Amino acid sequence: MYNNQNNCNKQKHVHELTGSTGIFEECNDCHNHRFCTVTGEAIYIPGKNDHFHEVKFRTDFTDEHFHEFCGKTSGAIDVGGGKHVHFIKDCTEKEDNHKHEFQAATLIDSPIDFKCK
Repeated sequence: MYNNQNNCNKQKHVHELTGSTGIFEECNDCHNHRFCTVTGEAIYIPGKNDHFHEVKFRTDFTDEHFHEFCGKTSGAIDVGGGKHVHFIKDCTEKEDNHKHEFQAATLIDSPIDFKCK
């Protein structure tokens, strides 16, 4: 399923990722942020039939600030039909004296690449 390892110059797939951060609730400053991005290309794990993706995003501008994130997804999670998603659970970088937790799953790769039966 992920054996593109022999062709390093070949374009690898990416996933869409969208979500909302957890709510920050301190000092009457209750808010959260939204994010939407596309992951980096698949990074194959040597010796395993798996891969992950790097993720970078900047949240929306809420409560007069935004947050940034730079990290990576989990390995592939099979969802059937030869498709997969990835999970991510982490925290944004600190801004305005706080950070936000978030968790999300990517959308499937190549969502319109299917055959009707």
